[in-house]
Amino acid sequence: MIELSLQTEAPIQFAAAVLDGLRVSQEMTAFEQLAKAAEHYVDLYPWGPLSEIPGVQNARRFFRAIGVDPTKRRPSSEALLNRALKHKELYSVNTLVDVGNWCSLEFLLPTCVYDAGRLRGPITVRLGTAGESYEALNHREIDFADRLVLADDQGPFGSPMTDSLRTATSPATRRSLVGIWAPADYEKKRLQEQIDLFAERCIKMCGGKLVEVHLLPE
Repeated sequence: MIELSLQTEAPIQFAAAVLDGLRVSQEMTAFEQLAKAAEHYVDLYPWGPLSEIPGVQNARRFFRAIGVDPTKRRPSSEALLNRALKHKELYSVNTLVDVGNWCSLEFLLPTCVYDAGRLRGPITVRLGTAGESYEALNHREIDFADRLVLADDQGPFGSPMTDSLRTATSPATRRSLVGIWAPADYEKKRLQEQIDLFAERCIKMCGGKLVEVHLLPE
């Protein structure tokens, strides 16, 4: 089992699932579902401003709760929605990441996907300290002092902003930690249903089995 705890007073929730026995590939079925979700939003909201689309404010409230201005930096879920509504190209990474993006766009909440085989020791959701940084997926070194992070015994490896190369998934990934970020006032029952669906989709697209589910704060 993975020990997971919330060590911040920020008004947030984090739902996570641990999956094992995965087979990650470049197969496109999950990406096709992401593209369909994008098309669905285009059909529903061809003209409306982003801020008025139901669900968008949830991720914005989450960003404000962690001290990030969502008008200056879009949550990843809103960035996906914005690309969809502007008919911009979406990108496939691998089956596991594509499921994460599909869920993020559908739930309109930031999601995360990590290679759990690269994690060491208990996982904490906390604020980064001075000098803590990591090489992000865009190959930039990001400073996480006083920013919300996911950390293991080796330090921060993920955040709602951008994740690390250290724990990125690949076809070699067999075990994964996937998660959803939400504000404290988001309905807990709904968040539980969404992390269950996230895990179900991962298993459908990548095989494997569900090992455990966490919903923080407990």
